[in-house]
Amino acid sequence: MEATGSVGKAPGGPRVLVVGGGIAGLGAAQRLCGHSAFPHLRVLEATARAGGRIRSERSFGGVVEVGAHWIHGPSRGNPVFQLAAEYGLLGEKELSEENQLVETGGHVGLPSVSYASSGARVSLQLVAEMATLFYGLVDQTREFLHAAETPVPSVGEYLKKEIGQHVTSWTEDEETRKLKLAVLNSFFNLECCVSGTHSMDLVALAPFGEYTVLPGLDCTFSKGYQGLTNCMMASLPEDTVVFEKPVKTIHWNGSFQEAAFPGETFPVSVECEDGDQFPVHHVIVTVPLGFLKEHLDTFFDPPLPAEKAEAIRKIGFGTNNKIFLEFEEPFWEPDCQLIQLVWDDTSPLEDAAPALQDAWFRKLIGFVVLPAFASVHVLCGFIAGLESEFMETLSDEEVLLCLTQVLRRMTGNPQLPAPKSVLRSRWHSAPYTRGSYSYVAVGSTGGDLDLLAQPLPADGAGAQLQILFAGEATHRTFYSTTHGALLSGWREADRLLSLWAPQVQQPRPRL
Repeated sequence: MEATGSVGKAPGGPRVLVVGGGIAGLGAAQRLCGHSAFPHLRVLEATARAGGRIRSERSFGGVVEVGAHWIHGPSRGNPVFQLAAEYGLLGEKELSEENQLVETGGHVGLPSVSYASSGARVSLQLVAEMATLFYGLVDQTREFLHAAETPVPSVGEYLKKEIGQHVTSWTEDEETRKLKLAVLNSFFNLECCVSGTHSMDLVALAPFGEYTVLPGLDCTFSKGYQGLTNCMMASLPEDTVVFEKPVKTIHWNGSFQEAAFPGETFPVSVECEDGDQFPVHHVIVTVPLGFLKEHLDTFFDPPLPAEKAEAIRKIGFGTNNKIFLEFEEPFWEPDCQLIQLVWDDTSPLEDAAPALQDAWFRKLIGFVVLPAFASVHVLCGFIAGLESEFMETLSDEEVLLCLTQVLRRMTGNPQLPAPKSVLRSRWHSAPYTRGSYSYVAVGSTGGDLDLLAQPLPADGAGAQLQILFAGEATHRTFYSTTHGALLSGWREADRLLSLWAPQVQQPRPRL
């Protein structure tokens, strides 16, 4: 088969292709490009930009994060934090020892204000009391990590069972008890955003504790998260990354040739949507799990081994979107950081499932107040699950109108001025992403993430390490994070380095 694309001109050294220019793909490329054993390396990126689910956009007179928002656990054990620090992308506060030592337990801080749909404010003391209960129970789920069996299959069912027992000991009037349940419901919705799932009933209980929280107070990039992937890009040799080059099929376990390399055969040929073929020795696949799920039947030829395909089907992959609202004047207090929304008469113990078009906005957890740039005031709302995916099908006008009504109702101010503009993410609709990030779903285990990470061919016969897998969904303890993605890219680069250059010490990425 003659190639119509080319990964490198000069013979000598393995030809390597990385599919996907997110932080996992860029991390792998950076690690390999820093090594003389890998002169022939290309990254194929389906879209017009690098960064993948790290996506910063200039908007509202500043920078907003359409994708990844925080460095989770910014401390010495976090490679994203370390790299960002080395590139000079973090401020003094973010770099402070004090910040790095904070233990959050992976839980979101308490809201500055909590609005109920009745138009009344919820007592922050009551919210704090429910947060202590909820997060205490979430922490208890870790006890099942090495248990022989679990009382129920999912995190959601466990939390509901425990809360149901607590409710029986509540002594307040019925109105207060109902309000407590409504506040707990808001925490369930928040936990869905954190886990990237539609419902905590979909998240497996036994492996939930395997997810590892690093110390450090979650922090942001003042000039945009994408500054990190831009720096990584800039460190690569020119033309390493080829944009708008979606891959159609990876042909493996074959014998492919290219005119530029007479007499040489390659075990893998990567076929692009535009018809170009790239014969290579190794391909590192870093595409999102959502894309793999959708294209499982056509992306690999021959098809993946049954157990790997089954792992891809079983691991969870959901949607968490953001909705940014710009206001002429803030209606919130100057020191407000997080606004919680509580829907009266909702309860995690009741399965209320009104039609999506009538109630999608009830899944919205509230808003993070973004740092004001100049005289611009922006709220960033978070919403997960099927409601989030339904929101993607609406127009900007419909979303803006709906959320204006929600805010007027919650604040009890029917005259509250409408937001000036709206911007939102649509990660489920994005054809090369199809969602936000992974979770360990009921029916799957951490072993499935390890299985997904295993290179092919699995038996080690024939040409070694033809297809390698990286990306957040391949990291057993840091799935769903940018640091998990970066580490996975380094892991696969190191796998190739140990094959081709075992005697050479593996380098730090070039900065």
